[in-house]
Amino acid sequence: MDGELPSIKKWVVLYPVYINSKKTIAEGRRICATKACENPTCAEIGDCCSHLKLPFAIEIDKAYPRDFMQRGRVRVLLKREDGTFLNPAISSRKQLMLHVAELVPRHPGRTKKQEPASTSSSGPSKSGKGGKKKR
Repeated sequence: MDGELPSIKKWVVLYPVYINSKKTIAEGRRICATKACENPTCAEIGDCCSHLKLPFAIEIDKAYPRDFMQRGRVRVLLKREDGTFLNPAISSRKQLMLHVAELVPRHPGRTKKQEPASTSSSGPSKSGKGGKKKR
């Protein structure tokens, strides 16, 4: 374990805020809102990295400096020690964020959560004309 820690320090850091569509650029979002996903978690980001066949490490105890109440970050290895990319499709932090943000909404845990929420939103709705009644 001690041999791994120095190498993890050089890995790319990916906070969930970077790809959160609910956040503004000032709050820390790094990609455009249309390509970002809604409230990603560290576990979902980690699963997406494993799907992309990239080594990752989730650090639960770390927090985003601008929003320290939001805990957790993911460290991802993009390059081998000789400088070649582990996944040739992902050659930068920005491409990593875009790929992960594209995969998070299709995450198996997320698709199960959103189905009941969409069916239960059928509440009573008013229909008819608004305005004053004539006397």
